[in-house]
Amino acid sequence: MTERLQKILARAGLCSRRRAEEWIRQGRVAVEGHVVTQLGTQADPTTQRITVDGRPLRPAEPARYFAFHKPRGVVATLSDPEGRPCLADYLPRGRRGVRERVFPVGRLDFHSEGLLLLTNDGALAQRVLHASAHVPKTYRVKISGRPSPEQLERLRRGVRLPAVQRPGRAAPAVRTAPAQIRLLPGRAGEAENPWLEVVLIEGRPNQIRRMFALIGHPVEKLKRVAIGPLALGQLPPGRLRLLSRADVQALSAPRHSA
Repeated sequence: MTERLQKILARAGLCSRRRAEEWIRQGRVAVEGHVVTQLGTQADPTTQRITVDGRPLRPAEPARYFAFHKPRGVVATLSDPEGRPCLADYLPRGRRGVRERVFPVGRLDFHSEGLLLLTNDGALAQRVLHASAHVPKTYRVKISGRPSPEQLERLRRGVRLPAVQRPGRAAPAVRTAPAQIRLLPGRAGEAENPWLEVVLIEGRPNQIRRMFALIGHPVEKLKRVAIGPLALGQLPPGRLRLLSRADVQALSAPRHSA
């Protein structure tokens, strides 16, 4: 049966559907030896030879889903050209480990910690990432200085973030979607450097850090504690948890904007 190439690549566990679309546009995908650059192209993985960068596509693996607590100081990728600690250093292999090729869903920067979803299900990854699906991502954020109610309300409504240029990666100017932000009960000695709960339905590069820098209260600590109904809970840093069928069904359930 034929289906769109990006869906085939995502289901094979190579990447998310969005990343597969980028590969197709870049001319990295071929069907029966012919390079394909049109996103609407369909193929049959059971009868046609599909390659990515010249390598044959492997048969689709069983879908697997993991929750991972990314520690601070770890790159949220499976490899790093600079030699920094990355996800591959924490994925156990073998019979009791991760036998399939999984990839992280979404971003969590080097200095942040918290929940990452790892999977080889590109369709679910696309759904979790896309803002139109309204899958909320919940963060605990400690900032420098105490913002005014007016400043927090400004962030709740959405703000225009200026572009940020970084070596090898630029964060473009964007307008953020409305966010939920509330002050958390203070801890002793932290009244002037409060913790907040921030809930987003999008995931721009370094979005929360850029938001609070815009109002003059830079982020000191950032931890993602939930993706939709999936909570980090008591999972220790650096540890992995196989998701239950109920977890996956809850992540896949349709959501609607408030």
